[in-house]
Amino acid sequence: MAPASSRSSRVGASSGIGAETCRVLALRGVRVVMGVRTPSAGERVKEEIVKNVPAAGHFLLTNLLLEKMKITAMESGIEGRVVIVASDSYKHTYREGIRFDKLNDASGYKGILAYGQSKLANILRSNELSCRLKEEDAKVVVNSLHPGVVATNITRHLGIIKDILSPIAKLVLRGVEQGAATVCYLALHPQVAGVTGKYFVDFNAVELKPPATDKELSKKLWDFSVSLLQ
Repeated sequence: MAPASSRSSRVGASSGIGAETCRVLALRGVRVVMGVRTPSAGERVKEEIVKNVPAAGHFLLTNLLLEKMKITAMESGIEGRVVIVASDSYKHTYREGIRFDKLNDASGYKGILAYGQSKLANILRSNELSCRLKEEDAKVVVNSLHPGVVATNITRHLGIIKDILSPIAKLVLRGVEQGAATVCYLALHPQVAGVTGKYFVDFNAVELKPPATDKELSKKLWDFSVSLLQ
């Protein structure tokens, strides 16, 4: 696996083998510089790659840091904490939960469902990692959370729809400070010491709904994620 600081330049990156090479390199944490004839075509490929990297990116970063976290926690006696930001959007995903064989199938792509799929993946990986660390008796806990519906730049590509909804959004959406509150709570507060494998909303652990409770799915996703990074 290439280190996250690596850089790769690819020509002919807007389609075919070049585009697939860029996708695989990005999944492995490599910074990819794409050489294309048509900027718009390159932009489309970049957006497709970015759609698929968020969930895998969490997995890669966590695994790069994990051994160091376990050693540090053992030597210092201070509990390590992995906090994974997910979303209640996990409830709105594809029927099969994770579409392992259709991640790059543009014909069946639905933006809202794909977003839900990525958040479901974050929760499943959080739960699976928590189980694995418990089996190792590691002094590292893992929890995921829903930050609330927050006013961020995630809607920047919605164009005129964003402009229409913006005045309303300012009234009903949370600010970034509120959105970060549960993240910081799980990272720092002594009240959740030793708590692991939970999903939090507004500082409280809540019950997950299927398919986020599917242990076989979480194991399958873990193995699939490992295969992506090899």
